[in-house]
Amino acid sequence: MAKKGLRAWVKENWVDIANKRSDGSFPKCGRSGGEKRKKYPKCVPIAKARAMSKGQRAGAVKRKQAKSNTGPKPSRARTFASKGGYIRSAMRTDYGGVKLSNPSYEKYYKGMI
Repeated sequence: MAKKGLRAWVKENWVDIANKRSDGSFPKCGRSGGEKRKKYPKCVPIAKARAMSKGQRAGAVKRKQAKSNTGPKPSRARTFASKGGYIRSAMRTDYGGVKLSNPSYEKYYKGMI
């Protein structure tokens, strides 16, 4: 990934994906004057907004709304959900009376039991 400077980052066309217009476009990020919007804004560059699926946009907005902005600074919410990982309840964590704290130890204890 090429490094971009702060100037390039600021000059990107930032749009609000939480408040889609009726024609399908996204409004510019930020509010002018006393403008009211239906939902708290979730801002992303237009290129990222177009690349996201409808479900990804909805999820990003939902995460942003769940943050509940309480201070003077805006809340930071992930645009994309984390990749998950493993589900502990489905893993076997007990090998011959030894509780495994790390699933990578499974290979080690598997040969002993």
